[in-house]
Amino acid sequence: MEEKNAALMAQLEKLQAKYQATGQDIISYLEGLYYTDFLNYWDYVHTDTLLSLQIPRTSLPDEQIFIIYHQITELYFKLILSEVNQIADKADLTTEFMLERVERINRYWEILVQSFVVMVNGMETEQFMKFRMALLPASGFQSAQYRLIEIAATDFINLVTKDLRPTMKQASIEQMYEHIYWKEGATEIATGQKTLTLVRFEEKYGAQFIAQGHAFLSKNLRKRYLSLPADSEKMPALHQALREFDTFVNVKWPLAHLRSAGRYLQRNVDVLAATGGTNWQKYLPPRFQKRIFFPELWSEEDVENWGKAAVLDAYGMSEK
Repeated sequence: MEEKNAALMAQLEKLQAKYQATGQDIISYLEGLYYTDFLNYWDYVHTDTLLSLQIPRTSLPDEQIFIIYHQITELYFKLILSEVNQIADKADLTTEFMLERVERINRYWEILVQSFVVMVNGMETEQFMKFRMALLPASGFQSAQYRLIEIAATDFINLVTKDLRPTMKQASIEQMYEHIYWKEGATEIATGQKTLTLVRFEEKYGAQFIAQGHAFLSKNLRKRYLSLPADSEKMPALHQALREFDTFVNVKWPLAHLRSAGRYLQRNVDVLAATGGTNWQKYLPPRFQKRIFFPELWSEEDVENWGKAAVLDAYGMSEK
């Protein structure tokens, strides 16, 4: 009993020190505990609220799959951004810390890529084509968190459309943003004009994307990686983790979307509207844009064949 009381007093002294620093009285806080209800799981994770957020636009049952999957994806993006921000803001960053966080990020991406079979094979094509037309001009293209991850991962120049990168290395964030690669995927094929999907996306998030570019100018993941000692014992493992991250975001994730688009849209320009107007044939294939977050980690041959191995693997093909 004496040991228990001593332990209790030790904890109370720690609490007293904590609340003294705020100028508050611990007795008042302890008294408040009398009136505080016990925490329930459903209150902590707001289950009822969470399950009320699926609001289909049609009566087609497979639309709920579409909504829930995209909501799950956004939650994983939030987890990834949390890890990215920890790396970016770590004052005394070490190779070990960055490796641990990048491995967490890769686990999230692996789940996302593997789970995309829900989108590829988990809905009836006929239902998809019907409810998708009721959602225009909305598109997964408009995921702001995905864009924020990209901007936080590398130097902004690596996100500029491939053909313009050599001429824009000294350009401002604002200038590079005007030529960021994904804008090419949201232009009308016939006229070259911005789709409504892109116009509304930029209206809502354009300023935030530019601000993100400035905020991560010197602390994006590539810059943070390059600031670490090259002779660290954990550096080879970090190299591998960053290569996996690069592959997940810039090859496997767009390839998963490409397979889904190919299944439901059948490469037919007439059904382009079902993507929100995005030109997915040009936008999604990894080989077209060759987005690479950490170019120093890849050989010239890797860059030349960017995405090829993943495409062959995804379709069960051989390089021979």
